[in-house]
Amino acid sequence: MIISSLLDTDLYKFTMMQVVLHHFPGAQVEYRFKCRNENVDLVPCIGEIEDGIRALCQLRFAPAELDYLRSWRFFKSDFVDLLGLFQLNERFVRVSPNADSPTEIDIAIKGPWLHTILFEVPLLAIVSEVYNRRHRPAPDFAEGRQRLAAKVERINAVSDPEFRIADYGTRRRFSRGWHEEVVRSLRDGIGAKFVGTSNVKLAQALGLTPLGTMAHEYLQACQAVGPRLRDSQVFAFNTWAREYRGDLGIALSDVCGMDAFLRDFDLFFCKLFDGVRHDSGDPFDWGEKLIAHYQKMRIDPHTKTMVFSDSLDVPLAIRLFEHFRGRMHTAFGIGTNLTNDLGYEPLQIVVKMTRCNGQPVAKISDEPSKAMDYDPSYVAYLREVFQVPVVAAR
Repeated sequence: MIISSLLDTDLYKFTMMQVVLHHFPGAQVEYRFKCRNENVDLVPCIGEIEDGIRALCQLRFAPAELDYLRSWRFFKSDFVDLLGLFQLNERFVRVSPNADSPTEIDIAIKGPWLHTILFEVPLLAIVSEVYNRRHRPAPDFAEGRQRLAAKVERINAVSDPEFRIADYGTRRRFSRGWHEEVVRSLRDGIGAKFVGTSNVKLAQALGLTPLGTMAHEYLQACQAVGPRLRDSQVFAFNTWAREYRGDLGIALSDVCGMDAFLRDFDLFFCKLFDGVRHDSGDPFDWGEKLIAHYQKMRIDPHTKTMVFSDSLDVPLAIRLFEHFRGRMHTAFGIGTNLTNDLGYEPLQIVVKMTRCNGQPVAKISDEPSKAMDYDPSYVAYLREVFQVPVVAAR
């Protein structure tokens, strides 16, 4: 099986799911899949992808897994009790050839948010592993281990113990087995510089800290479930604070761009949240803006953390660390470059929420190449409401 446990996903899926249970239990959503690579034929993989989804939908949480989730103070007992009854349902997912392209596929997820939120990460991992099994039947793991060893050596060459990285690579990993080998190698190879993994199952199995707070879908959904669109980010952060009371304090900044985020991230949120995560746009410019904003709010940036997670590799993480060293705490979540670097081009695949409660939702990325096929008239309206200019793709 490609996915053998419902814990084999990112922590922020569970943290968001608890918010959905307590605040938006009746929300209805739609997600769409996109492969950003050119000239990748996924149509022959449809049958195996459907098999993987079918197997995923047979899984239930084991008692030991529920006990593990219950051990974390931010998960409430009613939420873990729900997970004890939970099972994904394949009727909420449809996989089909794209009507406009002979090589592309459509994957649509549609149903109650509470019952569909856990599909995204394992579904992407299934697509990636099915594609790799078909196209890399004899993987060059020796090359992968050599590349990983070089990364470990480069990380260890940074003498400052404040340099910290984490694994964020579940969704685009080469395979489940390789993902575990990578995480074990990092745990054993770089020691305290490896602060954990976003993957809850690997955290449980390897004695690591699971990492994550919120993702784009949460703030996108708040465009539909909140009181009015202009206040959707404020509503999202206030609702998060009501749920977690200071836990899980890393805010996500790029759903409507960094400038719009900072206009909403006022003194209250600056004090309340432990830091901010970067996921699109120039990371150096983003970090400078964040530091300037904290200073404007008369908050010492040294007391806050910036988390970088956008298409990172080790050299870029080191450059960012050195650039911001001594000015603010930094942390680095590296994904595909850790878990799918065997010398082959990895799939650049995403699943994004496109509708909530019958109305469009969208993300306006600071990186134009990350644009999704959202409703164009709604995106134009979102730009107008949040004063986000159109930026041409490079």
